[in-house]
Amino acid sequence: MVEFCTAFHTITQVIELAPSILSADFARLAEQVHAASSGGGTVIHVDIMDGHFVPNLTVGPPVVKSLRKNTDLPLDCHLMIENPDLYIPDFAAAGATWISVHQEACSHLNRTLHLIKSHDCLAGVVINPATPVDTLSEVLDIVDYVLVMSVNPGFGAQKFIPSTLNKVRRLTDLRAERQLDYRIEIDGGVALDTVAEVVRAGAEILVAGNAVFGHGDPRVNASRLLKAAFEATLQKV
Repeated sequence: MVEFCTAFHTITQVIELAPSILSADFARLAEQVHAASSGGGTVIHVDIMDGHFVPNLTVGPPVVKSLRKNTDLPLDCHLMIENPDLYIPDFAAAGATWISVHQEACSHLNRTLHLIKSHDCLAGVVINPATPVDTLSEVLDIVDYVLVMSVNPGFGAQKFIPSTLNKVRRLTDLRAERQLDYRIEIDGGVALDTVAEVVRAGAEILVAGNAVFGHGDPRVNASRLLKAAFEATLQKV
């Protein structure tokens, strides 16, 4: 049984749409978040960039705190920053529900993931397009989710990198082999022309910024993207 405009279940997957505010109109941020959630978004993805780890600057804890006042949905804070341990407590205090850190930015990844959990947040690990999945081998039993970057991080509206789907498939296989329960998230270039192959590869949390907020009505865009994802799961099974 599928309830449209919410996360939906199949035999093997629970698909969720995580609209990314990176592409939203910040002058109308609360309004746009509400529109995307009414179209089926069940997680709000917040890209945190420091201008060092990635060549862009975005938002900090004050924006997360404001978002928390305007939505009850989980706030998925993706830390594209150096020294994330210094800022995890601040984002958690601001209202983050999920916090993910890059494997490439963490000298002591195990400790950083446990730090996230100590602040009662779900802990995620992120890998860039050029980072092999096997670098996560020793932390897959710790994480709640793995985020696969399907573009090089730093900017929205980039072209999807098809080879990153091999990472999604590898993570799906590892989860089954090791009897783990992390979820698989993907971020970058997820749109109507790519979402089917993304879902068929095994991704379950779909981060979409430009496809939801770039043009038109975010509610309609979110609904269309979820509908295409659902249709892809039917073809898969």
